[in-house]
Amino acid sequence: MGRNFLFVIAAFFLSASLSLVAGQTPIGGQKPSAVTGDVSSISETAITLTTKDGTLEVSLSAATQYKRVPPENPTLSAAVAAQHSEISVGDKLLVTGILSDDKRAMPARSVYLMTKSDIAQKQQKESQEWATRGLSGKVASINADTGQIGVEVRGLANTTTVVLTPKPGAVFKRYAQNSVKYSEAKNSSLAEIQAGDMVRALGDKSADGASFTAEQVVTGAFQTVAGTVKTIDAEKNEIVITDAHSKKDVTVELGSASMIKRFPEEMATRLAMMQAGGMGMRPAGAAPTGDNSARPAGGQPGAAGQGRPGFGGGQRGGGIDDMLERFPNITAGDLKPGEVIAVSSSKSMSPERITAIKLLAGVEPFLRAAQAQQSAAGRRGQSAPSLDIPGLDGLSFP
Repeated sequence: MGRNFLFVIAAFFLSASLSLVAGQTPIGGQKPSAVTGDVSSISETAITLTTKDGTLEVSLSAATQYKRVPPENPTLSAAVAAQHSEISVGDKLLVTGILSDDKRAMPARSVYLMTKSDIAQKQQKESQEWATRGLSGKVASINADTGQIGVEVRGLANTTTVVLTPKPGAVFKRYAQNSVKYSEAKNSSLAEIQAGDMVRALGDKSADGASFTAEQVVTGAFQTVAGTVKTIDAEKNEIVITDAHSKKDVTVELGSASMIKRFPEEMATRLAMMQAGGMGMRPAGAAPTGDNSARPAGGQPGAAGQGRPGFGGGQRGGGIDDMLERFPNITAGDLKPGEVIAVSSSKSMSPERITAIKLLAGVEPFLRAAQAQQSAAGRRGQSAPSLDIPGLDGLSFP
């Protein structure tokens, strides 16, 4: 959450650095520099900055000028006069001056400040906006003539279709390979979106929920692979699984940004039953539908999470993403050969090796339900439904 805003902050500091350097006159034949970083320590006469190139010691004087940049309008023109006392450890600064020959020290001519509290408030506001004005789902169709996108939006128990219409001037972004970081997303267009893509959009939903007008649209091509753990290399952060569909081995790489969670057993069983119930069946080994212990909270089939914290509903509110966030974090070392996991990743030209965006353990009930549905569909001559695990859509809020 808040990645969109962090990207804006990074872009501001970069553009401001270039602007300030270009606008300043040389001092004693030396051209001033602009350096950005986070405050690691501060005194009356000096600030230590942690920058991308290491540590920088910034010396302060009576001539140093201070300005505060508001996160809601991160531009130099919006900066207002500030004081040294407003700076704290963890704040972001842009400092101008003449760098020492070893680039480890700088007497500050000007200090542009963005406080960590201001940034946190802006991040919270942005995250809340995506939570309340956001749409998440899978692209079902694209109408090139009208520019509209049909989006399948799933809840814990059912799926609805929403017609997404981009507003004039809407921003389109597309996630980079093996990444869901907004800062790494590329500028995109409606023409790049394909059926089956995952989509996040920010905008306004109609009163009946059937349509959505979007001011931001972020898409990506992702896949879900489920299978049985074959080997685990915790040192390399790699797992080899046997794909349940292709029966071939797939090496799963776990990166620093990979989300690794375990589905609570009871919840996985309940939700898998709800999915199977929509097909008129239940997973092997699950309790009969007449058993109240197998019903969602509230006693009503299909009422996932109503009034029950931890199911994405009830007093805590939220949806699938909030539910996933509350699952226990695990590492590769917590997995065991023989257990079933599911992984979301970018679609790759090398299906035998993928990088996990999200990895969920404890998903065997969903795999059993999918296999039962595929078997039933085959007997009826129908197309088999795909594996559907709540929260494993590859995307997260920008």
